[in-house]
Order: sequence, then C-alpha cells, then structure tokens
Amino acid sequence: MTFTEHLYEKLQPIWRKNHAHPFVKEMGDGTLDQDKFRFYMIQDYIYLIDYSKLFAIGAVKATNLEDMGKFAELLNSTMNEEMALHRQYAERFGISNEELENAEASPVTLAYTHYMLYSAQNGTLAELLAALLPCMWSYWEIGKELNEVPGACDHELYGEWIKMYSSEEFGELAQWCIELMDKAAEGKSEEELQKLEEIFLNTTRYEYMFWDMAYNREMWPTDE
Repeated sequence: MTFTEHLYEKLQPIWRKNHAHPFVKEMGDGTLDQDKFRFYMIQDYIYLIDYSKLFAIGAVKATNLEDMGKFAELLNSTMNEEMALHRQYAERFGISNEELENAEASPVTLAYTHYMLYSAQNGTLAELLAALLPCMWSYWEIGKELNEVPGACDHELYGEWIKMYSSEEFGELAQWCIELMDKAAEGKSEEELQKLEEIFLNTTRYEYMFWDMAYNREMWPTDE
C-alpha cells in the first residue's frame, strides 16, 4: 500500500463528510443558493492566490528540473485557468473586478491558507505536498462524482465548475501530485510519516470547514 493509499483509506470518514456536505450536494443537483455560491467564489479566489504560492515554493524545493517544471505548470494552471473561471463567474454574478480584488478573507480562508503556507515554507517538500494535496485531490474526486449526476455538468451556473474539476487535464495534475507525494514519503521514518499524516488530516479538515463557511456565508462574528 502506498502512502497516499494509506491516507485515503484511513481518512475516508472525513473525506466522505466533505463529499456529502450540503454545498457540494446542492451544487450537484442544481439547488444551491446562488448567494452562497457567489460568496464561495469570492473566498475561493482569495484562497487560490495563496494556493498558487505553494506551487512556487514547490518549484524552489524540488530536487530536479522535471518536478520544477511541473510545479510551474501547476502554478500556471491555477493562476490562468482556475482563477480565470472565477473571474468569468464573477462577471455572471455581477461581481466587479474591484470587489473581487479587494474582497476580505473570511477567518476560515485566512486560517487555511496561512496553515498551508506555514507548512510549505517551514517544512520539507513532502510536508508541502501533504498540505496542498487534499484540496486538489478532493476537488478532482468531487468533480468526478458530480459529473455522474444526470444534467449536473450542463447546469447554467455550476456546470462549468463541475467540468473543470472532473476534466482529464485537472485529473492529470492531481495524479502527478499524488505520485510525487508517494515518492517524497519513501524512506521516511515513522515519526516523519506521522507528521505528514497530521498535515494532510488538518488540511482535509480545513476543506470541510471551507465548504461549511461558504454554505453559511461566515465572516467575522464580531462584525455582525
């Protein structure tokens, strides 16, 4: 069993909670409140700005040119494809570029991105991969699941999201990260593997918190 297979099997209870979250389910059946999706897109845009930095750090920590180039490809894909989708959605939802670029991060967005960047900047390449992998891997899995829902990929608002994350191109990038995670975990001590598992678990938890934050449109409680 590879390291990622071990993670996938061990964390299935939490993984399935992410997939079963009302935000995800309602996006699949087309009943998700548009204001919730609008909130999500703004927060995810903020999130992707910092998520992109993980790939830049990955290029620095990579030990060969092939991996450096792949991290650069991931950086380009995130900034120029994923974020382009967000800007397209913003236009459809009447979100101006000014509103998008000046939006305030929610507490969950701040906590999640700061945790990933801390792990990436202060840890090994393996720790960076453990931090970034749950997002990419779970989005690919969720995209594929929602793509199986009849009519979901043709929905006028949520179909493009489902098509992007269920696509072969996105899947190839996710699979590369999974394989690199396995290679990076090879030869690690039990203590080091426990650390990687802890990081992966925490960012998997943050994935659930992000869906929940978006579904409830949660900002700072002191500002209410």
